[in-house]
Parts: sequence; C-alpha cells; structure tokens
Amino acid sequence: MNKPLQHLEDHPSYQNHRKQIWTQILLPILIAILIFIAFIIFIVSATFRSHGDVSRWAAISTIWLTLPVILASLILLIVLGAMIYLLTRLTGLIPPYSYQAQRIVYRVEGAVRKYALMFRKPVLALQELTKLVRTYIENYRKTNSV
Repeated sequence: MNKPLQHLEDHPSYQNHRKQIWTQILLPILIAILIFIAFIIFIVSATFRSHGDVSRWAAISTIWLTLPVILASLILLIVLGAMIYLLTRLTGLIPPYSYQAQRIVYRVEGAVRKYALMFRKPVLALQELTKLVRTYIENYRKTNSV
C-alpha cells in the first residue's frame, strides 16, 4: 500500500545536513571572522603604540583600499588568460575545411563585385549620356529663344 510521506526533519539527508552545518558552514565563517578581528586588533595596537602615527594609518588605509582592486584585477587577468588559452585551443581544432569554405566565399564575393561593376558601368554611362543630352537641349533652347 501507500507509505506515508516522511517529514522533512525525518529525512536522513536533512539530518546529515543538520549535523554538517556547524563543521562545514558556521565554523569556517566564525574562524574567518575571528581572524579578521584579530588582524584589526593587531593593526590598531601597532598603530597606537607610539601615540598614533597618522602616516601609518594612511598607509594601512591605502593598502585596504587597493587590495580589492588588485584582487579583482588578478581575477580578471586569470579569466582573460583562460579565455586566450581556450581560444588558441579552439582555433587548433577548426578543421581545414573551414579554410576552404572561407576561400570559396571570398571567390564568390570577388565574382559578385566583378559582375556588379560590369552591370553598373552601362547604367552609369547611360545616365551620363542622358545628362549630356539634357544639358545640350537646354543650352540649345536658351540660345535659340533669344
């Protein structure tokens, strides 16, 4: 027959997750916070030991302000390097048939340009001829109408 549905709290994977929350989630976060607080206490004690050196605080602040920019730039540099590496690998995988297809496309493009120029020349010549005839007729009318 039908088994009754288990509650979420009774499921073995949920119980396993509840046991691992402290060791795999909360404990590393707490350790990182404690290290950060200890680092802050160390900086403050080192700075105020000799009556508060302002230039030392400025240097420490500059370091803290530039660290995120340096880390972001490092991550961007790594991503860019990985992209360049992958692109070089991918271009090595492109088969020689793509080069042949590119050559065929260039040949077709050249032929289209050649024939377009061939068909364009008579049309342009006819347009120039009609302009010449119109100007001749207009000039003839102007000279004969006086």
